[in-house]
Amino acid sequence: MGFVKEFKEFAFKGNVLDLAVGVIIGAAFGKIVSSLVEDVITPLILNPALKAAGAENIAKLTWNGVAYGNFLSAVISFLCIAMVLFWIIKLANKVNKKEAPAPAGPTEDQKLLTEIRDLLKNKNIQ
Repeated sequence: MGFVKEFKEFAFKGNVLDLAVGVIIGAAFGKIVSSLVEDVITPLILNPALKAAGAENIAKLTWNGVAYGNFLSAVISFLCIAMVLFWIIKLANKVNKKEAPAPAGPTEDQKLLTEIRDLLKNKNIQ
């Protein structure tokens, strides 16, 4: 019975559940970002650039018998995903940024202590 109790305590701790939720949301978010890159960015930006360079099918590029097109495609995809994530995080940081509250003036106690200090200072001078 001790094993079941220990496992239950482990499996239902807050950290484990938070991690599980993070992994699931991360997987779903990964699909969204991949779709954005493959369905929006690649057709609008990357395909015209490749056509202008004369490399419509990047996967078939070779050099001295070495097919480097798939690697180049993966690098370009990574750079696109990294740029999209950068923009998303930058936007999220801008939305979540809270303005620092203006410094509050002295409290009544602080004002009273300041007056007492000033009175004592003036009394010692005279």
